[in-house]
Amino acid sequence: MSTSYGHGQRLAAEGLGTALLVATVVGSGIMAERLAGGSVALALLCNTIPTGAILFVLITVLGPVSGAHFNPAVTLVFALRREMPWGAVAPYVAAQVAGGIAGTLLAHVMFDQAILQFSTTARTGPAQWVSEAVATFALVLTILGTLRARPDAVPVCVALVITAAYWFTASTSFANPAVTVARALSNTFAGIAPGDVPAFVAAQIGGGGLALVVAERVFGWVATAREKPSLVQRSAAE
Repeated sequence: MSTSYGHGQRLAAEGLGTALLVATVVGSGIMAERLAGGSVALALLCNTIPTGAILFVLITVLGPVSGAHFNPAVTLVFALRREMPWGAVAPYVAAQVAGGIAGTLLAHVMFDQAILQFSTTARTGPAQWVSEAVATFALVLTILGTLRARPDAVPVCVALVITAAYWFTASTSFANPAVTVARALSNTFAGIAPGDVPAFVAAQIGGGGLALVVAERVFGWVATAREKPSLVQRSAAE
């Protein structure tokens, strides 16, 4: 049985999904820091597991509604692949950024913290920027490759690649411009100084763009009408 969702419903799904994702990242970071007893490794592990878990859930639940991008870099890639109209990009990104900020504020409320904060955690330098480019490259390549090979496995594959990237990148894998902006508003374990955000976002967009080039030019993963690669298009067609 197919279900057709309206534009407003898709934007709501993108905003809600990004809000819950960021609330999980920031909230689990606060909880991890409180309970880890000063162990940064344990705190990172406790931040990683909830993030991977919520990604699996959110993509499974909201993928059929909006495609479950929750990420401006992913939205941009789908637009470049002509899977969504360019006119939908700005509303999607706005919903993602607004949702991410709402998720940060919600996490602060849940943990009885000052609602409005600005992070003082410096995350800058070539190693951090390369890490963000690599993390976003891995994420986008995983999405495109899994959509081609096994669309029903997208939720678990995205969850796993982000879980892995938390540990194999020096930046702990933000890999998402909307999440990066939202995390700048939290002076907690998950934060990033606002001044470091632009370079992170540039690296993320660059990594996503490179993944698209590799997917299409190296592996020939070009979107076709028959393939129905987008989760939301797939749902509408079935």
